[in-house]
Amino acid sequence: MASVRRDSSIRSTHHAVELQTERLTLRKLTPGDAPFILELLNDPSFLRYIGDKGVRTRDDAIGYITAGPIASYERHGFGLFLVELKQTGEPIGICGLLKRDWLDSADVGFAFLPRFWSQGYAQESASAVLEFGRDICRLRRILAITSPDNAASIALLTKIGFTFDRVARWPDERSEIKVFALETGGPGTS
Repeated sequence: MASVRRDSSIRSTHHAVELQTERLTLRKLTPGDAPFILELLNDPSFLRYIGDKGVRTRDDAIGYITAGPIASYERHGFGLFLVELKQTGEPIGICGLLKRDWLDSADVGFAFLPRFWSQGYAQESASAVLEFGRDICRLRRILAITSPDNAASIALLTKIGFTFDRVARWPDERSEIKVFALETGGPGTS
Protein backbone atom coordinates (compact mmCIF):
# COMPACT_ATOMS: atom_id res chain seq x y z
CA MET A 1 0.00 0.00 0.00
CA ALA A 2 1.26 3.45 -0.78
CA SER A 3 2.30 5.46 2.20
CA VAL A 4 -0.12 8.14 3.28
CA ARG A 5 1.06 11.30 4.97
CA ARG A 6 0.99 10.97 8.73
CA ASP A 7 -1.07 14.13 9.03
CA SER A 8 -3.89 12.83 6.84
CA SER A 9 -7.10 12.18 8.67
CA ILE A 10 -10.55 10.87 8.02
CA ARG A 11 -13.53 12.38 9.77
CA SER A 12 -16.62 10.32 9.32
CA THR A 13 -20.07 10.63 10.80
CA HIS A 14 -23.17 8.75 9.75
CA HIS A 15 -23.93 11.26 6.99
CA ALA A 16 -20.67 13.10 6.34
CA VAL A 17 -17.21 12.04 5.29
CA GLU A 18 -14.34 14.45 4.97
CA LEU A 19 -10.77 13.47 4.18
CA GLN A 20 -7.94 15.81 5.13
CA THR A 21 -4.38 15.71 3.85
CA GLU A 22 -1.56 18.16 4.37
CA ARG A 23 -2.83 20.49 1.64
CA LEU A 24 -6.27 19.21 0.66
CA THR A 25 -9.80 18.63 1.84
CA LEU A 26 -11.88 15.97 0.12
CA ARG A 27 -15.61 16.18 0.77
CA LYS A 28 -18.84 14.86 -0.66
CA LEU A 29 -20.14 16.67 -3.72
CA THR A 30 -23.37 18.65 -3.43
CA PRO A 31 -25.60 20.30 -6.07
CA GLY A 32 -23.89 23.60 -5.13
CA ASP A 33 -20.72 22.27 -6.77
CA ALA A 34 -22.40 22.28 -10.20
CA PRO A 35 -20.44 25.25 -11.64
CA PHE A 36 -17.11 23.54 -10.90
CA ILE A 37 -18.32 20.16 -12.23
CA LEU A 38 -19.53 21.87 -15.41
CA GLU A 39 -16.05 23.36 -15.91
CA LEU A 40 -14.16 20.14 -15.10
CA LEU A 41 -16.28 17.78 -17.20
CA ASN A 42 -15.94 20.03 -20.25
CA ASP A 43 -12.19 20.51 -19.98
CA PRO A 44 -10.49 19.11 -23.12
CA SER A 45 -8.28 16.79 -21.05
CA PHE A 46 -11.32 15.33 -19.25
CA LEU A 47 -13.08 14.77 -22.57
CA ARG A 48 -9.97 13.11 -24.05
CA TYR A 49 -8.99 10.80 -21.20
CA ILE A 50 -12.29 10.14 -19.40
CA GLY A 51 -15.00 10.88 -21.92
CA ASP A 52 -17.93 13.12 -22.68
CA LYS A 53 -20.54 12.88 -19.93
CA GLY A 54 -22.98 15.12 -21.84
CA VAL A 55 -22.89 17.80 -19.15
CA ARG A 56 -23.45 21.14 -20.90
CA THR A 57 -25.49 23.21 -18.46
CA ARG A 58 -25.68 23.87 -14.73
CA ASP A 59 -28.79 21.67 -14.57
CA ASP A 60 -26.90 18.87 -16.36
CA ALA A 61 -24.13 19.19 -13.75
CA ILE A 62 -26.67 18.98 -10.91
CA GLY A 63 -28.11 15.86 -12.54
CA TYR A 64 -24.63 14.34 -12.85
CA ILE A 65 -23.87 15.01 -9.17
CA THR A 66 -27.24 13.68 -8.01
CA ALA A 67 -27.37 10.55 -10.16
CA GLY A 68 -23.66 9.78 -9.79
CA PRO A 69 -21.78 10.72 -6.63
CA ILE A 70 -24.78 11.35 -4.34
CA ALA A 71 -26.49 8.11 -5.41
CA SER A 72 -23.19 6.27 -4.89
CA TYR A 73 -22.78 7.65 -1.34
CA GLU A 74 -26.23 6.31 -0.50
CA ARG A 75 -25.82 2.96 -2.26
CA HIS A 76 -22.18 2.09 -1.48
CA GLY A 77 -21.01 4.44 1.26
CA PHE A 78 -18.45 5.99 -1.07
CA GLY A 79 -18.22 7.95 -4.30
CA LEU A 80 -16.32 10.80 -5.92
CA PHE A 81 -15.23 13.60 -3.59
CA LEU A 82 -14.65 17.23 -4.44
CA VAL A 83 -10.97 18.05 -3.88
CA GLU A 84 -10.33 21.53 -2.49
CA LEU A 85 -7.20 23.39 -1.50
CA LYS A 86 -7.27 23.39 2.29
CA GLN A 87 -5.85 26.90 2.58
CA THR A 88 -8.32 28.64 0.24
CA GLY A 89 -11.23 26.24 -0.29
CA GLU A 90 -10.76 26.49 -4.07
CA PRO A 91 -12.03 23.36 -5.89
CA ILE A 92 -9.31 21.78 -8.04
CA GLY A 93 -10.62 18.35 -9.00
CA ILE A 94 -12.45 15.20 -8.02
CA CYS A 95 -11.14 11.97 -6.55
CA GLY A 96 -12.88 8.99 -5.01
CA LEU A 97 -14.09 5.45 -5.28
CA LEU A 98 -16.59 4.24 -7.85
CA LYS A 99 -18.44 0.93 -8.11
CA ARG A 100 -19.07 0.04 -11.70
CA ASP A 101 -21.36 -2.92 -12.44
CA TRP A 102 -18.90 -4.35 -14.93
CA LEU A 103 -15.88 -4.40 -12.57
CA ASP A 104 -15.54 -6.92 -9.75
CA SER A 105 -14.11 -4.37 -7.27
CA ALA A 106 -14.43 -0.65 -6.58
CA ASP A 107 -12.04 1.55 -8.51
CA VAL A 108 -10.30 4.80 -7.68
CA GLY A 109 -10.90 7.67 -10.06
CA PHE A 110 -9.55 11.19 -10.26
CA ALA A 111 -9.58 14.24 -12.52
CA PHE A 112 -8.09 17.68 -11.97
CA LEU A 113 -8.14 20.92 -13.90
CA PRO A 114 -4.88 21.19 -15.87
CA ARG A 115 -3.68 24.25 -13.96
CA PHE A 116 -3.39 21.98 -10.89
CA TRP A 117 -1.46 19.17 -12.58
CA SER A 118 2.15 18.30 -11.66
CA GLN A 119 1.86 19.60 -8.09
CA GLY A 120 1.30 16.27 -6.31
CA TYR A 121 -2.42 16.85 -5.68
CA ALA A 122 -3.58 13.72 -7.52
CA GLN A 123 -1.15 11.54 -5.58
CA GLU A 124 -2.04 13.16 -2.27
CA SER A 125 -5.79 12.82 -2.79
CA ALA A 126 -5.63 9.30 -4.27
CA SER A 127 -3.51 8.11 -1.32
CA ALA A 128 -6.12 9.50 1.10
CA VAL A 129 -8.92 7.80 -0.86
CA LEU A 130 -7.06 4.48 -0.77
CA GLU A 131 -6.65 4.79 2.99
CA PHE A 132 -10.38 5.54 3.27
CA GLY A 133 -11.19 2.54 1.07
CA ARG A 134 -9.02 0.22 3.16
CA ASP A 135 -9.77 1.49 6.68
CA ILE A 136 -13.36 2.77 6.51
CA CYS A 137 -14.92 0.89 3.58
CA ARG A 138 -12.87 -2.23 4.40
CA LEU A 139 -11.98 -2.93 0.77
CA ARG A 140 -9.24 -5.50 0.31
CA ARG A 141 -8.84 -4.91 -3.41
CA ILE A 142 -9.17 -1.64 -5.31
CA LEU A 143 -8.91 -1.23 -9.05
CA ALA A 144 -8.06 1.72 -11.29
CA ILE A 145 -8.76 2.16 -14.99
CA THR A 146 -7.18 4.44 -17.53
CA SER A 147 -6.96 4.94 -21.26
CA PRO A 148 -3.87 3.21 -22.69
CA ASP A 149 -2.27 6.54 -23.72
CA ASN A 150 -2.70 8.36 -20.39
CA ALA A 151 0.95 8.13 -19.36
CA ALA A 152 0.62 10.56 -16.43
CA SER A 153 -2.20 8.57 -14.77
CA ILE A 154 -0.41 5.27 -15.38
CA ALA A 155 2.76 6.66 -13.76
CA LEU A 156 0.78 7.93 -10.78
CA LEU A 157 -1.03 4.62 -10.28
CA THR A 158 2.28 2.76 -10.33
CA LYS A 159 3.78 5.25 -7.87
CA ILE A 160 1.00 4.69 -5.32
CA GLY A 161 1.25 0.91 -5.49
CA PHE A 162 -1.00 -0.28 -8.31
CA THR A 163 0.16 -2.98 -10.71
CA PHE A 164 -1.08 -3.64 -14.22
CA ASP A 165 -3.81 -6.29 -14.18
CA ARG A 166 -5.26 -6.53 -17.68
CA VAL A 167 -6.53 -4.83 -20.81
CA ALA A 168 -10.33 -4.62 -21.00
CA ARG A 169 -13.01 -2.86 -23.00
CA TRP A 170 -15.62 -0.36 -21.85
CA PRO A 171 -19.03 -2.04 -21.94
CA ASP A 172 -20.89 -1.34 -25.18
CA GLU A 173 -17.83 0.40 -26.64
CA ARG A 174 -14.86 -0.57 -28.73
CA SER A 175 -12.24 1.44 -26.85
CA GLU A 176 -9.71 -0.42 -24.74
CA ILE A 177 -8.74 0.49 -21.20
CA LYS A 178 -5.95 -0.61 -18.91
CA VAL A 179 -7.02 -2.06 -15.56
CA PHE A 180 -4.69 -1.79 -12.57
CA ALA A 181 -5.14 -3.49 -9.18
CA LEU A 182 -4.02 -2.89 -5.61
CA GLU A 183 -4.36 -5.38 -2.78
CA THR A 184 -4.77 -3.14 0.27
CA GLY A 185 -3.93 -5.74 2.89
CA GLY A 186 -6.84 -4.47 4.94
CA PRO A 187 -9.53 -6.60 6.55
CA GLY A 188 -12.92 -6.75 4.94
CA THR A 189 -14.59 -7.34 1.63
CA SER A 190 -13.29 -7.21 -1.91
